[in-house]
Amino acid sequence: MHDVFPAWPLLIAFFLASFLLAVTPGPGVIYVVTRTLAQGRRAGLASVAGVASGNLGNAIGASIGLAALFAISSLAFTLVKYAGAAYLIYLGIRALRAPAAKLAQTGMSNAPANRIFRDGFVVALLNPKTTIFFAAFLPQFMDSTNAAMLQSVALGAVFVVIAAVTDSIYVLAASSIAPLLGRMRGTRSIGRYVTASAFIGLGVFTALSGGRGAK
Repeated sequence: MHDVFPAWPLLIAFFLASFLLAVTPGPGVIYVVTRTLAQGRRAGLASVAGVASGNLGNAIGASIGLAALFAISSLAFTLVKYAGAAYLIYLGIRALRAPAAKLAQTGMSNAPANRIFRDGFVVALLNPKTTIFFAAFLPQFMDSTNAAMLQSVALGAVFVVIAAVTDSIYVLAASSIAPLLGRMRGTRSIGRYVTASAFIGLGVFTALSGGRGAK
């Protein structure tokens, strides 16, 4: 295990840093909370699983040098960034175009879990900043004398698990207040616009955000 993980003092520092970064609300938290409020706990947890899988893909990508490609190729970074932004905006438009009556009768919570998982996976995977983040963050806790790729994947996986746990807590908290919001008159109609605005806003934020070195 010492070839994969750092010594205990550094490993504890990694756990603490990962927890603080994961628990800080960001686009991923907003995404899963929005899904939860619009579609229920099941959808929120499916989104967490999708986002975690996409983040793990980014961690693996960082470990095999994809981050280096993004660092030297503005075109590659820009193409992936705008693809992710476009997908978020598409999700917002899809929510906006769904008739309110249909949402009230059938319930968005009936959306297939595999589709919700896929959406979360694509949103997370098409965020090149996550790959850059892993490439910048993980080496601080790695030993250059050991297998770098194996260490990177292992630490990245641990970070993803920590983030999935904190995201799940956000989902459970959001699902606990969702029934109260649902009983309020007009919230189904308003919720459609809130959901659409959140997704479109995240897409615009992703597209307009600058520097490649930020998470």
